[in-house]
Amino acid sequence: MSKKQFKAESKRLLDLMINSIYTHKEIFLRELISNASDAMDKLYYKSLKENIGLGREDFEIRLTNDKDNGILKIKDNGIGMTKEELENNLGVIAKSGSLAFKSDNEKVEDVDIIGQFGVGFYSAFMVAKKVTVISKAYGSDEAYKWESEGVDGYTIVPAEKDSHGTEIILEIKDDTDDEKFQDYLLDYKIKNIVKKYSDYIRYPIKMLVTKSKPVEGKEGEFEDYTEDETLNSMIPIWKKNKSELTDDDYNNFYQDKFYDYEKPLAHIHSRTEGTATYHALLFIPAKAAYDYYTKSYEKGLQLYSSGVMIMDKCADLLPDYFSFVKGLVDSEDLSLNISREMLQHDRQLKIIAKALERTIKNELKKMLKNEREKYEKFFKSFGLQLKYGVYEGFGANKELLEDLLLFYSSTEKKLVTLDEYRARMKEDQKYIFFASGSDVNAIDNLPQAEFVKEKGYEILYLTENVDEFTLQMMREYDGKEFKSVSAGDLNLDSEEEKKKLEEENKENKDLFDYIKESLDGKVTSVKLSSRLKTHPVCITSEGNVSLEMEKVLSSMPNADNAPKAEKILEINSEHPIYEKLKLLFDTDKELLKDYSKILYGQALLIEGMAIDNPVELSDLMSKVLSK
Repeated sequence: MSKKQFKAESKRLLDLMINSIYTHKEIFLRELISNASDAMDKLYYKSLKENIGLGREDFEIRLTNDKDNGILKIKDNGIGMTKEELENNLGVIAKSGSLAFKSDNEKVEDVDIIGQFGVGFYSAFMVAKKVTVISKAYGSDEAYKWESEGVDGYTIVPAEKDSHGTEIILEIKDDTDDEKFQDYLLDYKIKNIVKKYSDYIRYPIKMLVTKSKPVEGKEGEFEDYTEDETLNSMIPIWKKNKSELTDDDYNNFYQDKFYDYEKPLAHIHSRTEGTATYHALLFIPAKAAYDYYTKSYEKGLQLYSSGVMIMDKCADLLPDYFSFVKGLVDSEDLSLNISREMLQHDRQLKIIAKALERTIKNELKKMLKNEREKYEKFFKSFGLQLKYGVYEGFGANKELLEDLLLFYSSTEKKLVTLDEYRARMKEDQKYIFFASGSDVNAIDNLPQAEFVKEKGYEILYLTENVDEFTLQMMREYDGKEFKSVSAGDLNLDSEEEKKKLEEENKENKDLFDYIKESLDGKVTSVKLSSRLKTHPVCITSEGNVSLEMEKVLSSMPNADNAPKAEKILEINSEHPIYEKLKLLFDTDKELLKDYSKILYGQALLIEGMAIDNPVELSDLMSKVLSK
């Protein structure tokens, strides 16, 4: 009996496939089960065409684990292989009988060849020191045995086999310091692998499982027994009709599959045909995972090919702004490369991802419209991610996400959408006004907000660090520009009010220049303000960096070179402090310097900004109070 060499580029290629293609060795069982499923699909297809009389109930995959001898067997009663097919399918790396069958036959409902027999088969060598395949083709009287210990080649000899099908016998490798190969013979390990990867193979995967039961009449004593167990559920929930399923079915599946103790807020169950054909079952969780807003969080949907799990988390199926979605996609026509585990980022995948994006957006809009309380619960957990989506895309995702955003309203005293704000705008209103701060109460007490509210305008309160950056990226909504109440010129005064203020600023230009000089370049200008009603001073800004942006940027690591806002110190012309400043300018300029620094410090505190030198401010206040 002579040994044949593999018909591939080199033994090194086989060695690479055995040791490098797959990240997790446990997938060898997924590959061999998938091949067995293919073989049975082929015979079932043949039965349909030739009226042989075999139904789905006539097929099964049988696993046998012989722990004592280190043997694992995978047996099917599918179409089997001839000597020539053994030679072609197992002797040529990346040769796929299933793939050829798939391309040579028109599609028949309820028959789905997974494909790629050749390479997947060789994953067996990751865990086995010797692989034996005994196969008998349907309708043939002859059986053959293919045997190999890896890169050194293989042999094919006649064999005895009672019925059609294929049996793969793996002599599992001995344990090493790094790998516990013999664990692949344990009942629980096999059951877990089947559940994880092959739960939805449409044929039963059976195995005799060792169990334990109390010994009758002997308290505290147990005896082992074996029981035939079907390890897979066979029918995926996502392939069932929606009419067959209840909310409890979806909720139980989600909580079991994705290990969440809470029910999901919503589920999306869809079947799409066309340029890409796939089933999708998606869930929107009730709360963010503990690590959701950290770098360690891994987004992605489970990806199946015809019921066989290919990837646990396919990140390419979800954009970052919808990364909170959990679920799975099962497609029959995704392009796979030499390993089912390594998905090509091809056109089909991109088409599916784009369609899922629209589906998720529509589901969220529907929830916002019909179940507002539920949507607000969702937004509390994941609204921040939607805002990041607008900001990180430099506004590119604005149209997709803008109608999903919520902000607290000064007039409604609750969260509102931009569309709702826009519908309430005054006829002559030029801007969508917003104010930023640490919380709603802090913003509500801002002097700048007081003025805008008094004029009768609604303000959106921004309480998250990313909020203002998000609106800056959006620039406008429905033709209306966003405007901070702390911006330099809000253009809300009448012409008469503007003229009066302008004249008084001119008259006191020397005073304001002196105050600016006293503040050592901390402000770009000092002026009287009409926006202040009860407060003596406030800080506003002009330019690209707002006060809130400066606060956020300054709190980040390596913030020494962070850009600063161009600050303006505005003084209330109706407040007694203004008269005091004018008096000091004429009588005591040194004391006016102290007043200027104290007022500037007050303005920063009101705005919630850091004071450069708190000790100096405290000393100045004590000095002024003691006079």
